[in-house]
Amino acid sequence: MIIAVVLLLVAVLAATTAFMYLQMLGSAYKPDDESYVQVTIPEGTPAVSISGILEDNGIVRNARSFTLYTKLHKLASKYQAGQYALSPSMTMAEIADIISTGKVNTIKLTIPEGYTEYDIADVVAKQDGLSKKAFIKALESGQFAEEYDFLKNAQQNEHMLEGYLMPDTYSVPAGMSEEDLIRMLLDGHANLFTDKMRKKAKKLGRSENEIMIIASIIEKECADVSDQPIVASVIYNRLKIDYPLQMDSTIQYVLGLEGVRKEDLLNVDTEVESPYNTYTNAGLPAGPICNPGESAIMAALEPADTDYMFFVLDDDLSGKMAFSKDYNDFLKDKDAYYAARDNAGE
Repeated sequence: MIIAVVLLLVAVLAATTAFMYLQMLGSAYKPDDESYVQVTIPEGTPAVSISGILEDNGIVRNARSFTLYTKLHKLASKYQAGQYALSPSMTMAEIADIISTGKVNTIKLTIPEGYTEYDIADVVAKQDGLSKKAFIKALESGQFAEEYDFLKNAQQNEHMLEGYLMPDTYSVPAGMSEEDLIRMLLDGHANLFTDKMRKKAKKLGRSENEIMIIASIIEKECADVSDQPIVASVIYNRLKIDYPLQMDSTIQYVLGLEGVRKEDLLNVDTEVESPYNTYTNAGLPAGPICNPGESAIMAALEPADTDYMFFVLDDDLSGKMAFSKDYNDFLKDKDAYYAARDNAGE
């Protein structure tokens, strides 16, 4: 009886161990690494060699484990030649499904709202098969001006595309050129900004380009979507009476072009010589200061109706804004925010 119980426990332990091993065997090599690599599997490549290719490209931990997974699931005869976009965050089941069906050959590329063109270039640099240098060269070339009508009124310099590279998650075909990737991002803007939106811009007395400039400031100044229309109202209220916008985000953009990033600006920073400086120049900056998302664009088109002239982050540190009509009230709100922030950091 005791022997039978022991044998049963051994069997259960062995089964549990085997189950856990199979679970671990099929897990992703690097679950948090969502970068993609273009992996080429030549015609006639045997399954064991495919495992080696996956290991060489950093997709699986080691070739032996993927070979074992392939044998256990009888997949060796199903793998197909081709060029695949694979990630170490994929499980073996996902990898096997892709190369056995040949149905996926794309890279998932996410462009966050508020990224500048050069921030996007940094994202591109992390994707295998795409070159940051080539992407920037294409960005600054001016070659897209005649392809897209909305660029006719954009700033006519190397930053022409700033503001029009639509933030979104894109499925980028493996092997796509940097130029075609840029076209994909510009198409994103073309598909979003409708004739109805242009009519709203016209009603506000603004061009599409001016709306994108205002939206880019809103995006950088305010992360809380519910506050964005109110921030828009402050911008329009200031423009209406020729009051300098004095938006710190525009100074941060200037510094960013020089490779400088600061948490807090100094007074000397606001004196920097640049057409983007809204402290020393009246009206809107020369162009957008980032690539805004849809909510910021809609806020620029549908500003709230307020008398506010100032805003600063609220001292509850929630990310929401404290708005004011009076400069002295603004100074109080500002002092309260910085005190709360500094105390929170202690």
